[in-house]
Amino acid sequence: MLHHLEIWVEDLAASNASVGWLLARLGYEVQSTWASGISYAQGDFYIVLESGPDVAPQRHNRVAPGMNHLAFSVPGTAEMDQVTEEAQAHGFTLMFADRHPHAGGAGHYAAYLEDAAGFEIELVAQP
Repeated sequence: MLHHLEIWVEDLAASNASVGWLLARLGYEVQSTWASGISYAQGDFYIVLESGPDVAPQRHNRVAPGMNHLAFSVPGTAEMDQVTEEAQAHGFTLMFADRHPHAGGAGHYAAYLEDAAGFEIELVAQP
């Protein structure tokens, strides 16, 4: 079982406004905050957004070696569509819009979102 994820971000305020908003929308709760970070928890698992002097000043590159994206399950297509619409008002753009919501294939109902820092999150509708 995964214990936690720590995501280093260049601009904590901007990432918290997009990724942090989405985590809260998906049911994660703020666990702790400090000058250079914030953690969101759901059960025993938590996700950290952190910035500071050791973070390189650059945009996230999802096609470079390392993490490409995070994918979250969303209960049903209607809820996924609603979260996708709301996310676009919180700094996300819809990737692969010409193939949405089946950019992952005919049997895969999902939204691929990217925030202003280039970080991708996939929302997968569960039956």
